Amino acid sequence: MTEYEIDTELNDTVIRLVLIPFFGLVIPNLTGMIDNGAHTPAELAAAYLYFIFIAFAIWQGNRYLLFRLRLRFSWLSQPVYKVLALVVSNIFYTIPISVGLMTMWYVFARHAAADWDVIFKATALCVVCVVFITHTYETVFLIKSWGTDRSKSEELAKAKMEAELEALKNQIDPHFLFNSLNTLSHLIGQDPQKAKQFNDDLAEVYRYILSNKDRNLVLLSEELLFAERYFSLLRIRFGSAVVLTVEGAGSADDLLIPPISLQILLENAVKHNAFSEEDPLRITVQIHDAAMTVTNDRRNKTTAGTSSGIGLRNLRDRYRLITGQDPAIQDGDGRFTVTLPLLRTT
Repeated sequence: MTEYEIDTELNDTVIRLVLIPFFGLVIPNLTGMIDNGAHTPAELAAAYLYFIFIAFAIWQGNRYLLFRLRLRFSWLSQPVYKVLALVVSNIFYTIPISVGLMTMWYVFARHAAADWDVIFKATALCVVCVVFITHTYETVFLIKSWGTDRSKSEELAKAKMEAELEALKNQIDPHFLFNSLNTLSHLIGQDPQKAKQFNDDLAEVYRYILSNKDRNLVLLSEELLFAERYFSLLRIRFGSAVVLTVEGAGSADDLLIPPISLQILLENAVKHNAFSEEDPLRITVQIHDAAMTVTNDRRNKTTAGTSSGIGLRNLRDRYRLITGQDPAIQDGDGRFTVTLPLLRTT
């Protein structure tokens, strides 16, 4: 939308219908150009109509010039030229129109020589009123432009956030699929029966991912159920070498969390730590009033593979975009803990 299009959308009809007659009635009375006792009602009506016409000509002319100047000069890049142009246009349009039409009033209506002292006062009053009205118009335009710019900025920020969030969501699918296919490939070679069971469970897990792909938040109870299904995949591969404990799940019905959050933390724990059936990896999920804490033992692998860091980075960025908060991560004393803020449904 251009600046001129914004200007022409300004609805000032009511203001003009009120103030133009107002100035047409008040200015001739304040300056003594009309003697109400010296005219018949019909003459007074004609006189006031004439001064309303003068007010109309002054207002509309300056309004037109104001709109045209807004196309030519900007407050941001040319403030000095803008002020000069407004002042010059106000003066050099208002004075000739006022003097000319008021002189005609003396000549044709009063049939007398022009009273230049009265005309000067009336013209000066008209200029003051024009400057005031112009300032009011410009103030309205600036507020309108500020509101428009702010709305556009908010829309751009929202669009940017949605695009970033969508990109982060899209990272989940290939990341999860890549790790799952690696696991399935490993099981096919070792235990075909477990591979079939893993494939069936994987289908259920992936159904959850697809059904919640377009949702920013899900119920924590749904996420916990999904995490249990995902953990069953881990148990197929590792048996009793991994142990999951969930505490406080009964308070999860009115809490919300970004989908796939818990799965990322479970996957991260298994990927980066050493464990065995003799010394299992224990993962504890604790649900508090407004947060969920996921803790696992910290046991660095002796031969760790290259980590891309996608999982935790994705989780952190999604949390920041959706909730405006960051997960709290603590790594020390043999424990790795991630605290996820939770939102309430009401």
